[in-house]
Amino acid sequence: MSVLTMILLATLLGGVISMALAALLAFRLSQNARVILIAFAAGVMLSSAWLDILPEAVEAMQETTREDAHGAHAHGGHDIRHEHDIRHVEHGGAHGKHEGHGADAHGEHAERHHHGGPFFRLFATVFLGILGFFALEHLAIWRHAHAGEGHAAHEGVVSAAPLILIGDAFHNFVDGFLIAAAFIVDPFLGVTATFAIITHEIPQELGDFVVLLHAGYGRARAFLANAVSSLTAVLGGFIGYFFMADARVFLPYVLALAAASFIYIALADLIPMLRHEPGHNRRFTRQFALIALGGAIVPVIGLWAHH
Repeated sequence: MSVLTMILLATLLGGVISMALAALLAFRLSQNARVILIAFAAGVMLSSAWLDILPEAVEAMQETTREDAHGAHAHGGHDIRHEHDIRHVEHGGAHGKHEGHGADAHGEHAERHHHGGPFFRLFATVFLGILGFFALEHLAIWRHAHAGEGHAAHEGVVSAAPLILIGDAFHNFVDGFLIAAAFIVDPFLGVTATFAIITHEIPQELGDFVVLLHAGYGRARAFLANAVSSLTAVLGGFIGYFFMADARVFLPYVLALAAASFIYIALADLIPMLRHEPGHNRRFTRQFALIALGGAIVPVIGLWAHH
């Protein structure tokens, strides 16, 4: 079996397995339980964004920056040495060496912290992504407001459901890309990475199903919508196999957009739903506990999967 075939099967089966298990749990819940688990979904999404996706984005950016620096050093080594020799002649051996080392260190520090540096661009992507999702949600509200449908349908359309599907599409694409990278290194590593992603995806998919069902989606529609979103993992695996060298530079920004979508969904849609739930003040302790549980389950499963 070719590596590409293994990648495509892993991305397809990984999405189907995690989605099916999450759907099995979500469809057995009552409507009241789904409302309660909105808090759980908010915790999972915030935790996924801050404790999983963004650290992965930073790590990917660090790897890309190191590779660029190594390439620049390898191609420009002669020029750097020549420049150092000139400084050495002009300022004296020890003094020139000290200044050269200080300049290099200062330049490296400035690159990490300059407002145009790679990490600034990464977190600017998160910020712009949140603004973009806000605009996207506003556009959906405007379009529906002119559709002349009833208030209940309006409530469903302006819910978090469309943004959840968009965020999942980004996230699943990245998962497929990572699976492809693992299989290219070693097929056994690819299988391990696929298993880790499945275990990571189950609680998140569960939260997604809860929100979709609460937004008025029927079971079949929720399952189909999630299935279409999961297919981006196959696309990510395909692109990752053929364009690994070129696509690697975009990986941190794709991750940043995925994190932005989850942060926006949790803070702008899910938590406000909880605040408007009847008897919110009486249910605060339960809601807080479920948000904390959702936030804890992502790193716990991640640690278990990596071990």
